[in-house]
Amino acid sequence: MNDDVRELVERFVRIEDETKLLQEDKKQLLAEFKDKLDVKAFMAALRIVRIKAKLSDSHASELEGMLGELEGMLSIEHSE
Repeated sequence: MNDDVRELVERFVRIEDETKLLQEDKKQLLAEFKDKLDVKAFMAALRIVRIKAKLSDSHASELEGMLGELEGMLSIEHSE
């Protein structure tokens, strides 16, 4: 049992370390492109595309309609 616990901890910690490295790589990549494009807008667009990818065509169409309605109803202030 101790060997199993030790192996689990070692593998778990290795995965956590790799995750941290990948997160740092993402930060560096975004920093590299911050002067070339609006990274904040890119991240928002990426989130939207990922949400749409999870929806069927009919749900995606309904989402578009709702977004249009909400944008018309709400006054969105842009702060930077």
